[in-house]
Amino acid sequence: MLVSWNVTKACNLKCEHCYRDAGSAAADELSLEEGKVLLADIYAAGFKLVIFSGGEPLLRADIYKLIEYARGLGLVCLMGTNGTLIDEKCARQLKKAGIKRVGISIDSVSALAHNEFRGSAQAWEKAVAGMEHCREAGLSFQVHTTVTKKNIRDVLSITDFAQDKGAAGHHIFFLVATGRGRNIDNVIPSADEYERLLEDILEKQKTVALELKPVCAPQFVRIARKKNIPIRFDKGCLAGTRYICVLPNGDVHPCPYLPLLLGNVRREGFRALWQESKVLDDLRRMRFEGKCGMCEFKKICSGCRAAAFYQSKGNYLAEDLNCNYEPQGKRYIKDIAV
Repeated sequence: MLVSWNVTKACNLKCEHCYRDAGSAAADELSLEEGKVLLADIYAAGFKLVIFSGGEPLLRADIYKLIEYARGLGLVCLMGTNGTLIDEKCARQLKKAGIKRVGISIDSVSALAHNEFRGSAQAWEKAVAGMEHCREAGLSFQVHTTVTKKNIRDVLSITDFAQDKGAAGHHIFFLVATGRGRNIDNVIPSADEYERLLEDILEKQKTVALELKPVCAPQFVRIARKKNIPIRFDKGCLAGTRYICVLPNGDVHPCPYLPLLLGNVRREGFRALWQESKVLDDLRRMRFEGKCGMCEFKKICSGCRAAAFYQSKGNYLAEDLNCNYEPQGKRYIKDIAV
């Protein structure tokens, strides 16, 4: 089980798709002491991994103290970053503090395309330098890519680039229209484009050593199962079942891309929210609607709950329209099986 903690809303970039609409730090972000209480609760609730994310987590002055505290509890510490602030000293500090692996965003092998998407003229060069500094420090890193119609044909080239740079993995995020992503929902790939790319990713995994993982496209597990392609992942969407997100101010959402408030750790406490939320109970019992509710693969896929929420204008149990699969033996008209 893993928690993504957006430790700050501050960021040094202005990415077109940012799910947290990051820029300046929020006035009500959890303090160092509140962060330690949260991390202790995360560990006590049975979680094993914590992802320090943002915004840009490296802009938080006490980030190394938080990582050290989490590692001391026994949590495996990961980080999601744009990579532009990782110089030689930072890479060494991250490794010393206890980060197990860093995820660095690269959205194109073209510096120009990446920089345009990330809103900075030097984002690509600095992110690549960050990867090199991680490698030199002996700090494991992986590449994160957000898929849109603009770069969908570039994705597997990024995989090759990541492998050449020594990355341990390439995690491929399918755009969900939340945060600033709402402004560019016209570049979300179609269901057929999703299917073709997922098939290509799974075939690509046979030829590369680094781990490939689609994110926010849970149907990849169904495709792998049907094609008898071995993968280590047994579940697609983990929102609310093995995964949860804490925002900078302590608000809790089922995942970073599903803006559904469950409560706040300052009021209810993390463990109570994880154990008692009705929303999480719905997700765990898979009370899905439409095709997702009747699909024979729902236990291993569940549909992307964040995408379904966006597509249905607020129903986190709706069917995921990014999936073009028709459950066997069924046909559907407006969510009614006939």
